[in-house]
Amino acid sequence: MALTDRAASAAYKAGWLAVRLIPERLARWIFDRIADRLWRRRGKSVRQLEANLHRVVPGATDAELRQLTRAGMRSYLRYWVEAFRLPTMPPERITSGMRVGGEEETALAHVKAGRGVLFALPHTGNVDLAAAWIMTRGFGQVSVIVERLKPESVFRQFAAYRESLGMEVVPHTGGPSPFGVMAQRLRQGRLVCIVADRDLSAGGVEVELFGEKARIGAGPAALAVRTGAALMPVTLWFTPDGWRGRIYPEVPVPADGTQQQKVAVMSQQLATVWQAGIAEHPADWHMLQKVFVSDLDATRLPQPEPTAASASGDTAA
Repeated sequence: MALTDRAASAAYKAGWLAVRLIPERLARWIFDRIADRLWRRRGKSVRQLEANLHRVVPGATDAELRQLTRAGMRSYLRYWVEAFRLPTMPPERITSGMRVGGEEETALAHVKAGRGVLFALPHTGNVDLAAAWIMTRGFGQVSVIVERLKPESVFRQFAAYRESLGMEVVPHTGGPSPFGVMAQRLRQGRLVCIVADRDLSAGGVEVELFGEKARIGAGPAALAVRTGAALMPVTLWFTPDGWRGRIYPEVPVPADGTQQQKVAVMSQQLATVWQAGIAEHPADWHMLQKVFVSDLDATRLPQPEPTAASASGDTAA
């Protein structure tokens, strides 16, 4: 393992241990200071968060946008505080602090009737805590797809952390096909959660998000089309002392069209629901990466089929 990898692994281990040993309010205060320092340094990730939030609040002044980005960094670091503390957080703290509106009873009825349910989420609020809460509501084990972080030791720590909460962890790469595993779980009538507001490969789908083209994961819609599972958008956000969420009505599979066309239509419906939720709580959208097409590198975009024009060097992005 490289020196930098060992340092990153050691830092995460220290965080998981140290943050649990101090009072929650003190941990939050420390991580707020870290967030403010990162915000003032205006590194690449902070600048990208600011660019993404500018799409959410296009009418904001420069000062307002900077303050929103600062709040966004504090929200993002709050997630980390809670991630480090969650394995030892009392269950009653989770159940008393989490409130979810919308279609929870409908989703639970589907699972009890043997129909798979797929919760599709953006990077908002605390997804891990929401999954831990869901498992207290009678849904059974939750299956999640996780991005394979680098270094590998950090990924293993995150996988073990989520497994300690009772989740089934399926890596996005480096293991069995996540699509195949999730399709099997849905056919078994289980609950699957996928965070999909960013395309982790060139296989995503293009949607309109905040008036611009963006690329999101095609997996949720494709799984619903393939398995007949109920595809239900979810958004999450923080309150000062707790967590909130909303489960939205099922996105239906269109009656007509090819599978690709159905996936495109359903993915746009997901994006439209997510957009409304993000707009209500923009500081809790933890999107520090590129998601809008105008920001993406050409190599990250799907390439057109070879044609005479492309063969001669006239290619389209």
